[in-house]
Amino acid sequence: MRGFQFLWLPLLVFFILSCQSTEQNTEERKKPNIIFIMTDDHAFQAISAYGSELIQTPNIDKLAQEGMLFDRAYVTNSICAPSRAVVLTGKHSHLNGLTDNAVRFDSTQVTLPRLMQEGGYKTAVIGKWHLKTQPMGFDYWKVLPGQGHYYNPEFRTQNGRVVDTGYVTDLITDFSLEWLDENKDGNQPFMLMYQHKAPHREWLAKPKYFKEFTQKEFPVPSTLFDNYENRGNAAREAEMRIADHMGLTNDSKIKPEIAEELGHSDFMSWYTNAYRNNLDRMNREQRSAWDNIYDPINKEFKGAGMSGEDLTRWKYQRYMQDYLASIASVDENIGRLMDYLKENNLEENTVVIYTSDQGFYLGEHGWFDKRFMYEESFRTPLIIKWPGVVKPGSINSDLVQNLDFAETILDMAGNPIPDAMQGSSLVPLLKGEKPIWRKALYYHYYEYPGIHAVKRHIGAATDRYKIIHFYNDIDEWELYDLQEDPQEMYNVYGQEEYAEIQTEMHEILLDLARVYEDSVGLEQAQFK
Repeated sequence: MRGFQFLWLPLLVFFILSCQSTEQNTEERKKPNIIFIMTDDHAFQAISAYGSELIQTPNIDKLAQEGMLFDRAYVTNSICAPSRAVVLTGKHSHLNGLTDNAVRFDSTQVTLPRLMQEGGYKTAVIGKWHLKTQPMGFDYWKVLPGQGHYYNPEFRTQNGRVVDTGYVTDLITDFSLEWLDENKDGNQPFMLMYQHKAPHREWLAKPKYFKEFTQKEFPVPSTLFDNYENRGNAAREAEMRIADHMGLTNDSKIKPEIAEELGHSDFMSWYTNAYRNNLDRMNREQRSAWDNIYDPINKEFKGAGMSGEDLTRWKYQRYMQDYLASIASVDENIGRLMDYLKENNLEENTVVIYTSDQGFYLGEHGWFDKRFMYEESFRTPLIIKWPGVVKPGSINSDLVQNLDFAETILDMAGNPIPDAMQGSSLVPLLKGEKPIWRKALYYHYYEYPGIHAVKRHIGAATDRYKIIHFYNDIDEWELYDLQEDPQEMYNVYGQEEYAEIQTEMHEILLDLARVYEDSVGLEQAQFK
């Protein structure tokens, strides 16, 4: 009997430890998987869930139907690399160190992926990185060097550079699904940052879509021929007008020899070189499909003899055709991802976040590109699906920013949020709670002098008003009443009827600069 007890006790201990281990694994598995989808330059005006009349995006729309759409989501600095740094650090540009695209990101600082790893998550980033330094905090990464290419792109990996054959949006999805397949049955929850190049300039679509979209005509924005009256010099001097600064070769896909023959010179010779480089990357099949569509467009353009407003309208249509065709591929691939999650029983325990690194101008004010604090580039799409937590089809109108993304993901995962982070978790909003929430947003843009010549500026925005101070080589203030002037055509700064609002917005801007510890912003926020 005594011998039996000696045999039985080890078995009992083993059984108890096994149960504890199983409980721990079960608890670990309850943590949600998280897929963070970020496109590049995807305007909210180009998503049908946001009411777009330009394009139908059924797969992105389905995310909104099954999750929460944020209709007042914004960025802190509307430009690619700085926006990505804010997402990774939960800090404004002046604190994370990446103020413009020329700066290298300090990957050694505390970042979301590092914290998720420490919290037990398997992490990966696939697609666009655009931060110059090597990704850190990721168990796996496969990223485009710099901006990357649309056709047969090169990727940076832990084992060196590789070139893959295909269209970049499809490839980024292929690699993401492969990684999910390898990690879906593991003991760890995962966080995948699935980041697309599209629809970034040069707006190259795959044949399936450029064939379809080049046959379409799109409504022209009412402000396409904006003359910038009632605003300051910053809007007038910016170099992002479709009429004057959009290249015929790289942007409108007109052959350099035809553009030269007709007396058109592109804004920069870089455009012509980029156009040729993109074509040179294509294989024979890809180039044949391209020529079949774009050769007739070139022939028609050569014979049309357009100039002035007619040429601007034509360039706008070419811009929309290619930009929106690029988005159609993104939407298709998001459908592929969502189908994969459903087919592999991952859907119910996976949070899916859809956003862009900033907004974009689709002809409003005659512009393309971003950078300004005006709505089209300041505002970004944000849709979050969290099964069992978020009420399907809900819409949130609180003021949120990309500054909040890191904190939100950490909170979803049950991981601590560092005190140094400056945003707020969106989890209470996602749960339908009514927390005390911010009443104003802070913005700071730095990249001047630089491409597109958008002046440096700081600003604050409430749900109705926006104040902006352009500084550095100019000293100009602007104030907009978004309720009365949603297109921001009339600067009311200095008008007597807005004197009280102007004072209030000055105080809000000054307070925000203090709260976010922005010394340059604090200096510029002072009313002189």
